[in-house]
Order: sequence, then C-alpha cells, then structure tokens
Amino acid sequence: MKKFVEEFKAFISRGSVLDMAIGVIVGGAFGAITGSLVSDVITPLLAVLFNSPNTDALNITLRAGSEGVDPIVLGLGTFIGTIINFLVIALVLFSVIKAINKARELAEKAKKKEEEEAAAEEEPKPTTEELLGAILDELKKKD
Repeated sequence: MKKFVEEFKAFISRGSVLDMAIGVIVGGAFGAITGSLVSDVITPLLAVLFNSPNTDALNITLRAGSEGVDPIVLGLGTFIGTIINFLVIALVLFSVIKAINKARELAEKAKKKEEEEAAAEEEPKPTTEELLGAILDELKKKD
C-alpha cells in the first residue's frame, strides 16, 4: 500500500498532470463562456428566424402534460443549441491550435534564420587539402 501511495504522489506531482488539471478548469470556464454565447447571442438570433422568443418553437410535443403527468417533448431546439455550442467550441479550438502552430512555425523559421546568419558570419574553415598545402609550403620554405 505504501508503494502505491508513493507512486500516486509521483504521478500527481508530474507537470503534465498539473497542466491537465489546469486545462480542465480552463475548459470548464471556456464551456461556460461558449454556453452563454450560444444561449444569449446565437439562440435569440435563431429564434428571430422562427418568430419565437427562443428555439422552443422547434420542440415537438409528443404527449401533452396533464395533472400529475409530465409532457413528453422532443427537444429539437435544445439539440440544435447543443450542436451550435459544439461547433463554436470546435471553431475556437481549431483557431487556437492553428495560431499556436503558426507561432511555432514562425519561431522555428526565426531560429533557423539566426543559425544560418551565425554560420554565415563564421569564417570558413580551410579544407584538409588547403591545410596540407600550407604545411607543404612551410616545409619548402625551411629547406
């Protein structure tokens, strides 16, 4: 049991687990933001198209409610709102990942350019043949 607890502590203290926890928290907050965008901005705009205060006009009542019996409603409006919410989240995540990849690509290009400039600034080193030729010339001068 002690070994299990030690392994669990090592697992939890890894940076990737902490990063994942932060990601879950930020993702929850992001979900609230996109949920608000869908329910408070996009859904009312769609409701205008259907001449209704919300997308409930798209719901289909399969059985009307009566005293003591709940109605059975096919919630197409709710489903459409969920799909829109998903699409907004997917679009934003796609944009963020695309921006991160572009930034990484630009950073790699800048680094490669710096390395090329540094290599160009260095004096070209003589080849083996040039060194041997210089040694031969020195030996000839001493004779």
